[in-house]
Amino acid sequence: MAKHTHTRRSLLALGGAAALTACTRTAYDLTDDAPAPGSGFVSPDGPEVAAAERGRATNGTVREVRLTAVEGPVELGGGRSVRTWSYGGEVPGREIRLTAGDTLAATLTNHLPDTTSAHWHGLALRNDMDGVPDLTQPPIGAGAEFSYRFAVERPGTYWFHPHTGVQLDRGLYAPLIVADPREPMPYDKEWTVVLDDWLDGIDGSTPDSVMAELMGGPAARPSRMLTDAKSMLLGGDTGHVAYPLYLINGRTPDDPSVFAARPGDRIRIRFINAGGDSPFRVALGGHRMTVTHTDGFPVSHADTDALLIGMGERYDVLVTAGDGVFPLTALAEGKDASALAVLRTSPGGAVPVAGTRPAELDGVLVTADRLRADESVRLPDPGRAADRTVRLTLTGSMDAHDWAFDRQPYDHHHSAPHAVRAGERVRIEFANHTRMWHPVHLHGHTFSLGRDGARKDTAVVLPGQSLSVDLDADNPGLWMLHCHNIYHSEAGMMTVLGYQP
Repeated sequence: MAKHTHTRRSLLALGGAAALTACTRTAYDLTDDAPAPGSGFVSPDGPEVAAAERGRATNGTVREVRLTAVEGPVELGGGRSVRTWSYGGEVPGREIRLTAGDTLAATLTNHLPDTTSAHWHGLALRNDMDGVPDLTQPPIGAGAEFSYRFAVERPGTYWFHPHTGVQLDRGLYAPLIVADPREPMPYDKEWTVVLDDWLDGIDGSTPDSVMAELMGGPAARPSRMLTDAKSMLLGGDTGHVAYPLYLINGRTPDDPSVFAARPGDRIRIRFINAGGDSPFRVALGGHRMTVTHTDGFPVSHADTDALLIGMGERYDVLVTAGDGVFPLTALAEGKDASALAVLRTSPGGAVPVAGTRPAELDGVLVTADRLRADESVRLPDPGRAADRTVRLTLTGSMDAHDWAFDRQPYDHHHSAPHAVRAGERVRIEFANHTRMWHPVHLHGHTFSLGRDGARKDTAVVLPGQSLSVDLDADNPGLWMLHCHNIYHSEAGMMTVLGYQP
């Protein structure tokens, strides 16, 4: 029976996990398992969290969803079937679509041979529904279920995935789209594009065997170690894992998914990078894209040929469809491989072949630091000085795979949160002392990249460089902050922002 590999972090967590699995219907009271980080901080199910939830604007609509995490075969196109873990036997899982103001009531039933969880990536939700085992809830045991219920206040492009071990690098992910009831942007069609790197079930590989190899354990057969992935855009090494497949919407390039439209249609494309270790450079052949949102928040519109999307990031773009058949190519940056989907607006014309590389990939490229937040979503009083500064140094190396903040791998029993208080303007200063780029993700909040920069929940920190972001502390609880390279976070590059009462 498959179990997730005992990494540094999961070994530390084993002691309390068995006792917690019986409590999967209730919020996790930090005092039950007596972890030191709970002392002196707002509890995930405390009265401050309940009060914040009551203050969220809702429209009275409750959207009920049942999710089932299962192990079994999934078809990836071209007759290729793999055995993996997924939601309901589909990769990606079925999209959840809400309207801003709805309440989501999602029950996750676990039919896996291991514990699991569901994190609602990018949403500013109540803390006890955030889906981080041993921090905001107990692990969901095999055969158990957990009911998530929370208000969804902001429109945008989001997604959900486990926050358990390296399960994200299986098939356990799906889009979550929150529509704006007063959508100001006209368009004719909508296309959700989920990017992924894939190895689970290929020649016996699993994310757990890859993690074990990266941590210095026995070499997997075949080895998935990668040492020569380089990118000038990302300042050096781009990833450690050589994936045999790259997917768009769960399909391989030799049997791609096809999106149908009419010439002249204005299409909103919602990009989500659900990969474990791969950034993607994305372009639609024969088209320019207009970037309208990132991580769910609107930006001043910016025209581009291509986008660079880190793991966990989302971008919305508008395109005006041409007449013909066009490749949507997602190049795994620095890894000399790509994923493919197709835009078809004409019945004639051949489907582009795997490996098609449109010229737009080498054209104008927009990154998040070049975007400006729409005035409607900028932080209030942008000139306000920070009330508190949290300084984090990104440390570690590929050789030792000792990724961490401040050389301290995360341990939910002993890693004290970085303290903040409600109402503060908080500045987080990231200093990357490694030779790798890192997509850092903060739960439950968005931050501003500079005075009027884009509002983000996931941002790239380049090797040898620093990044300062500002946020308003307006969502009480204990919130994970981590690298969204799943193999970095599981090695220990995670920490917590904790609200003091």
